[in-house]
Amino acid sequence: MKTVGALLWEPGTRSGWSVEEIELDPPKRGEVMVKLTSSGICHSDDHLDTGDIPLGWAPIIGGHEGAGVVTEVGPEVTDLAEGDHVVLSFLPSCGKCRMCVAGRGNMCVLGAGVLAGYAPDGTHRIHARGQGVGAMSYLGTFSPYVTVPVDSAVKIDPSIPLMPASLIGCGVPTGWGSAVYAAEIQLGDTVVVLGTGGVGMNAVQGAVHRGARNIVTVDPVPFKQEKAKQFGATHSVGSFEEAQKVIEHMTNGQGADRVIVTVDVARGEIVEQANQLTRRGGVIVLTAAAPVLQRDVQFDLFSFAMSGKRLQGSLYGTTNSKNDIPLIAEMYRSGQFKLDELITKTYKLEDINEAFADMREGKNIRGVIVYDD
Repeated sequence: MKTVGALLWEPGTRSGWSVEEIELDPPKRGEVMVKLTSSGICHSDDHLDTGDIPLGWAPIIGGHEGAGVVTEVGPEVTDLAEGDHVVLSFLPSCGKCRMCVAGRGNMCVLGAGVLAGYAPDGTHRIHARGQGVGAMSYLGTFSPYVTVPVDSAVKIDPSIPLMPASLIGCGVPTGWGSAVYAAEIQLGDTVVVLGTGGVGMNAVQGAVHRGARNIVTVDPVPFKQEKAKQFGATHSVGSFEEAQKVIEHMTNGQGADRVIVTVDVARGEIVEQANQLTRRGGVIVLTAAAPVLQRDVQFDLFSFAMSGKRLQGSLYGTTNSKNDIPLIAEMYRSGQFKLDELITKTYKLEDINEAFADMREGKNIRGVIVYDD
């Protein structure tokens, strides 16, 4: 079928997204076609444009955060049917590999190919200007229709609105799981969240759900400082220096129990700042993506080791999409999870470059592309 999509023809050059006609193939074995309601604007897609995540191939259709309705199923698909409501997970989970069987679906072997430029079978489902197009995370949600692996589509209850549900495909579980699973926050903990965009704001929600006593957020944007309090932050400041003073006073100089790093781009100095905010025996969770080629990190290794701290990397919030996407959706339906409040502004697909500009300027918690019915 013919539809439209937002593509990068020159990744890493900051040339922006080109909205144009594409041709989408029907689903093959183990795939489904989905008509999307919406797609979130995530910083990971911007990394492709800036070159922080370098690609050796082009073009790519962006977008990895979406929800919609299944319109067609391919051969050997038994888990989903036409009409099912699904959230698309930015990392697939096959349920069969070693990591999936061990409950680590975020580390599924299929995830290794999400930026390979092909569908899992090594071919293309999308074509433009007479050539194949790679899809971000096998998805490419910057188009109103997608053909995706069934391992990337998670069924949810049809009563749950699809636009807020689209955020559960990446940013929401990444932040929430960083607090709930990766940080292993304990009841009464003091927690610091560095960066409160579409990921960090959900780390705040996770800290609330785990029973943290103090939740200190750090973000230079005044708008986000105010929003953080709505999501459960007890204190919200604009800089590392301010956070140091608050934590020192709050903990009698001991430091925070857990520090979660969810800034837009993880530069080398951020790890040491987190280290300085963390108490002896505490945990630092690094969730934010750093430029792929970055190797220099400022870090006091001696004090880190001698104080028994733990530095924990977290991919997708250490969540299991097949379990946690439906869980978060149900928590939202029962009023225990804020999703609507994350959506600052909606956009048409043709306004996608404006949406990314707003994201970079800190205007949104989450911008969302909305597709016409």
